[in-house]
Amino acid sequence: MNSDKIYQSVLSIAEAYRKKLGAFGTDQFELEPPIGGWSYSEVYSHIFDASLLSVLAINSCIKNEGKLKPTAFLVKLVLFFGMFPPRKKYKAPPKIAARVKKISITAAQQLITDFELQLANVQSKIKDADPKMKVKHPVLGYLNAKQWLRFIEIHLKHHYQQLQRIENSFLLQR
Repeated sequence: MNSDKIYQSVLSIAEAYRKKLGAFGTDQFELEPPIGGWSYSEVYSHIFDASLLSVLAINSCIKNEGKLKPTAFLVKLVLFFGMFPPRKKYKAPPKIAARVKKISITAAQQLITDFELQLANVQSKIKDADPKMKVKHPVLGYLNAKQWLRFIEIHLKHHYQQLQRIENSFLLQR
C-alpha cells in the first residue's frame, strides 16, 4: 500500500466531486432523490465531514495517540481490494449519521478545500507513522495511518457511486 499513490488518488477523487458540483442547481442539490435517502447536499456533507474526521484519526496515529491493536482480517481484505463488500445499502453509524446536514454548494466547495488542506498537512508524515499505532473506526475497528488513508479513498469512491445512483433516479423520474 503506497501512501503517495493513494494520496494522489484521493486528490483526484476529491477533484471529481468538485467538478460534479458545477452540474447541480441549488434546488436540485438539496432535493431528496426519487429513490429516497440522502440528497446530493447530504452526501457531500457526510463524505467530507467523515473524511475530515478520518484525517484527525491519521494525525492521532502519527502522533502515537492511538492504541496497539490488531486490524481485523476482513477489514484488511476491504483495504486490499479497495471496496466495501457488495450489499444493497450501508448505513452510517448513528454518531456519524447525526452529523449529516443539508449544506449549500458553496459550503460543499469549502468542505472539499478544508479536507484537501488538512490532508496535505499530514500526508508527508503518513509513511513514517508507526504501523502498529491505530485509532478505532466506528465500524471497521482499529486502523493505522496508512489504512485510514486507504479508507478515505474507498469511502470517497463508494459515495461517488451513490451520487450516480441519485442522478439516475432523477433521470428516470423525467
